[in-house]
Amino acid sequence: MNEQANISLLKQAYDAYDKGDIQRLLGLFAQDITWELPEIEGIPFTGKRHGVDQVADFFRVLADSQEPREFKPDQFIGQGDQVVVLGHGTFTVKATGAEYSNDWCHVFRVAGGKIASFKEYDDTHRAAQAYQPQGAGAAAGKAATRPAVH
Repeated sequence: MNEQANISLLKQAYDAYDKGDIQRLLGLFAQDITWELPEIEGIPFTGKRHGVDQVADFFRVLADSQEPREFKPDQFIGQGDQVVVLGHGTFTVKATGAEYSNDWCHVFRVAGGKIASFKEYDDTHRAAQAYQPQGAGAAAGKAATRPAVH
């Protein structure tokens, strides 16, 4: 596939996700896809997965954990079998009610007309704060800035 075909494939993937059509989205993935988000303590959908079944579970856990308020790819950059997608999103964490926004970068590899790998880069600190129970982050931050008593 050329770069434009790869970009078109990724635009189809984001469209499927935007419409909530996870089955169509999963159909765009290679069976042995690798899927990686930064590991964040307390956020159940982060970390590495392998295979379309584990990625399907990622989308289930993601939907159980947070609600997207906005999730928008802004730019698609293709070179060879790689497509980089830059975008931004705003999410509400279901367990805490906290909302967070961030810019993200998704790096994909396409092989045989299917999405073969995914890796996400984003502001993990903002997400981690939103997933902390209310007050926990503030208390931890204050404890860390208190002077030591001798």
